[in-house]
Amino acid sequence: MTDQTATPADAAAQGKTATLIYALYLLGFIVGITPLIGLVMAYVFRDGAPPWVQSHYRYQIRTFWLGLLIVILGAVTSLIFIGYFILLFWLLWFIVRCVKGLRYVGDGMAIPNPDAWLW
Repeated sequence: MTDQTATPADAAAQGKTATLIYALYLLGFIVGITPLIGLVMAYVFRDGAPPWVQSHYRYQIRTFWLGLLIVILGAVTSLIFIGYFILLFWLLWFIVRCVKGLRYVGDGMAIPNPDAWLW
């Protein structure tokens, strides 16, 4: 029988892909296409991952789709000026979610509520 207890080194190794996806999301502010690459990676790697890393993949997938919804809403309503505030909210929301995810994955911990709409 094998020992299923993960050491901190194992946790860090298992979370490297999740860390990369958060980095791709943040790099999207410069490059543009990298969040889409991160989304595909999250979908591909989520099934074989340990439960704590799966929570990060779920959080990342929801961050992408909810963020896209907010950006579309902001773009449409920017015609009446309120959209600029929505886009500013999205910017802060997106950065906070990525930084929060990086902090948790760096500690080898699961996201407490990956289905949350806000943080």
